Amino acid sequence: MSQKGRAPIIGITTYGPFGAMQGFGLPRTYVDAIARAGGVPILLPSTEAVQPEVFDLLDGLVLAGGGDLEPALYSTERHEAVYGVSPERDRFEFELARRALETPELAVLGICRGMQLLNVLLGGDLDQHLPDHEDGVQHRLAEGKPAHHDVRLDGGTVFEEIYGALEFKVSSRHHQGVRHLGEKLEAVASAPDALVEALVFTDHPFAIAVQWHPESQHDDGSSQHLLFEALVARARRSRPRPARRIPRARSTGR
Repeated sequence: MSQKGRAPIIGITTYGPFGAMQGFGLPRTYVDAIARAGGVPILLPSTEAVQPEVFDLLDGLVLAGGGDLEPALYSTERHEAVYGVSPERDRFEFELARRALETPELAVLGICRGMQLLNVLLGGDLDQHLPDHEDGVQHRLAEGKPAHHDVRLDGGTVFEEIYGALEFKVSSRHHQGVRHLGEKLEAVASAPDALVEALVFTDHPFAIAVQWHPESQHDDGSSQHLLFEALVARARRSRPRPARRIPRARSTGR
């Protein structure tokens, strides 16, 4: 998709619709992380349907964090701690992610909820509330504040290529996690409590996901900016297409 010399366009899903005005939103750290890596970020609000033109536009896709998925999507009754469910967002992102996984030219990164969504889409399920059985590792502090803990990567994966290391500290703020893996997903990283922290979809050149929030650390001196640089670099290598031309406004002669 991406023409040589042109910054790749990276779509980012948004929170919402929410509130009295049914608005959409996203923490600016996602936008800053993509821009810093050399991509052009655009926000993708949940709409009634995923228009095919989206895939003519995008070179990469970030499935962002946010509220919980509807547990009925993985045939489970809702835990009392489930929050922020948006049927509109679930429906839109399921279709968006499904089509993205069928588009090998599109670089895909799931973050937090985005990783959980990919797992459920591919037939896996989730632990709805990790604090029910935490084993010495907190993945979110009180009032949704981020926690910091170590992550250990498996060797010989795309993540080792990206980070050049097998262990580092991450920022996370989630209360759910992968329980059973979906089809064609490989778990390639874990926290000290054995919770799955990263996934690779094996039927796609670059469809990966992390449970932590790398966008929260992209400018803090850690290695997390490397993940966004890898996403943008992969998007640059996508199939070429003609440059877009914006017509000039016609002069009125006045």
